[in-house]
Amino acid sequence: MKQLIFNLLLSLFLFISCSKNKVATIGNELSLETSPYLLQHAKNPVNWKAWNEKTLNTALKENKLIIVSIGYSACHWCHVMEEESFENDSIAKIMNENFINIKVDREERPDVDNIYMNAVQLMTGKGGWPLNCITLPNGKPIFGGTYFTKNQWKKILNDISKLYKENPKKAIEFADKLTDGIQQSGLIKLNEDEVNFNDIDIKNSIKKWQKDFDLSYGGAKGEIKFPSPNSLEFLLRYSHQFEDESVMNHVTNTLTKMAYGGIYDHINGGFSRYSTDKKWHIPHFEKMLYDNAQLVSLYSKAYQKNKNELYKTIIKETLNFVKNELTAENGAFFSSLDADSKNIKNELEEGAYYYWSENELKSLITENYALFKDYYNINEFGLWEKDRYVLIRNTSNKEFSKKHNISLETLLTNVKNWKTTLRKARKNKNKPNLDDKVLTSWNGLMLKGYVDAYKALKDESYLNVALKNANFILDNQLQKDGSLYRNYKNNKSSINAYSEDYAIVIESFMSLYEVTFDEKWLKHAKSLMDLTIVNFLNKDNNMFYFTSHKDNILISKSIKVVDEVIASPNSILANTLFKLDLYYTDSNYKEIAYQMLKNLKNDALETPSGYSNWLQLMVNYTRPYFEIAISGNDVNTIKNELLDYYIPNIIIAGSEKENSNIPLLQNKFIEGETFIYVCNLGTCKLPQKNTKEAIKLISK
Repeated sequence: MKQLIFNLLLSLFLFISCSKNKVATIGNELSLETSPYLLQHAKNPVNWKAWNEKTLNTALKENKLIIVSIGYSACHWCHVMEEESFENDSIAKIMNENFINIKVDREERPDVDNIYMNAVQLMTGKGGWPLNCITLPNGKPIFGGTYFTKNQWKKILNDISKLYKENPKKAIEFADKLTDGIQQSGLIKLNEDEVNFNDIDIKNSIKKWQKDFDLSYGGAKGEIKFPSPNSLEFLLRYSHQFEDESVMNHVTNTLTKMAYGGIYDHINGGFSRYSTDKKWHIPHFEKMLYDNAQLVSLYSKAYQKNKNELYKTIIKETLNFVKNELTAENGAFFSSLDADSKNIKNELEEGAYYYWSENELKSLITENYALFKDYYNINEFGLWEKDRYVLIRNTSNKEFSKKHNISLETLLTNVKNWKTTLRKARKNKNKPNLDDKVLTSWNGLMLKGYVDAYKALKDESYLNVALKNANFILDNQLQKDGSLYRNYKNNKSSINAYSEDYAIVIESFMSLYEVTFDEKWLKHAKSLMDLTIVNFLNKDNNMFYFTSHKDNILISKSIKVVDEVIASPNSILANTLFKLDLYYTDSNYKEIAYQMLKNLKNDALETPSGYSNWLQLMVNYTRPYFEIAISGNDVNTIKNELLDYYIPNIIIAGSEKENSNIPLLQNKFIEGETFIYVCNLGTCKLPQKNTKEAIKLISK
């Protein structure tokens, strides 16, 4: 299919020459929007419109090509292309005369982004943002790419508009073929064969995956490093349950090197999106809520496993960053901080908020500078470019204190003072812009991050933040019929949620139930799951569409199954269906989850790094999975004792009362006693009173 599309693309451009097509335009309408990314373009001379039915109908009515330009607020190259092309009057004139111009915030409208990202990947073999697609008036794409220089963009605009005017038949033929390719690429077949989920297949899959491990710096081999938290979370679980020391070493090494690297902000806490080098040093400096949420969860689970103090520090500092920079008064979480900020010349520059010159550091760190310099590598190892340094570590506190013949306590005091000094100095710098829109799925990820941090560290303030956010979702993101909204800005929600939002909120509410035993959270999770089944399920293959049956259909209706930076909505839904069945004994949940995994079995085993959350579910079927039911007055004491352990193959339920609406807890209450029931698929072992004795009944 890719070769066919490539050949069509080549033949398409044989017909291109130069021309202009002048049509009267209306104006830039983005000032009416709430997305910070769209508002950034509200003063462009381009007559930008938002993606909506009115705009699409205008394109059809005027028979004009559409430019769909997609990005997000924290995107560095989006800003560059805006400055070079979209703020240029001559470029804007070509766009306004020949096209209907639509700006899309890919974070608000991932459904639109999915379609045109798929198109660009089919055409070019790669993708990214800014994403720029030119489509027919009906939305079918005929050209696409990512960042273009001003001259490249100008030529593309003239060539494509000329082509459509002089040979529309050729453009339509190509667009139809490409759209068919998009639709075919998303098909998931119903697997009606008998399947055998087994440990041997999983082990062989991990052996294949290990060939891609960077054994020096962690993560995957390559010059660009993404944290990939859901992959690492599965590998952590795998190494624990399969007792694979080599995989555990890889996870530990990766978590340590990321925490040491410049991708982590050693001053204010929090992680940037990815690094541009193999040692996790120089990132693209945008800080995204979804990365930090998932990394908090990951480090929390790793801390439960090995009680590494470095991980504890990362959890606390990252949550402090989220509290200070990404949290609203109403408990909602904002989306991101930009990569760019104004430097001392008052010019926007990537990383200006985060790098330091050596003279600057010398003037600030007036005591023990030599120690500071070695600790954070103000040397060739820590140099970015010119005289710009991004702080990076390369040794543990224990090794460093031994090297310099000082006590660990003295070193930690110095580190605390250094951070305080640089934090004060950074306040004099211009802060990156904040994208203050609220996205339901990302809030669910951060909610779960706080819950996981509470499980690991038992800090009540983390639980309180999680509860406040969960109540924000209930109070603001639920529609009258119980369905969810995707977005929230200025007390307004306007976009119906996607399956991603439902999946993540369901998962986060279930996680919140396990630390509160407040049944309302499990009840809401179940209600949202039932709505998801009604509104998103494709009954032909038991997979979930990304968009609801109630929403307008785009040129293709996608089913997302690959686990990327955020796990796919289908894999999250399959995992939560598996667990909800254990709570509620619902055969429909059980059957859907099992069928979903059957459909993806071969893909997951063939490409494990892209299906890590599916492998989480597969292990549930190959290794024992337990339901822990606690009943009696001391349920919270027992629960907190359980949370001290890393046990990835359990769900927990508990109640102080006899009456419970959760089937898992029924007939387990005995007046005056607290019992722990360890059950496997509904069959329970003898109840225990002691947590350690109960844990002995849980096998890996």
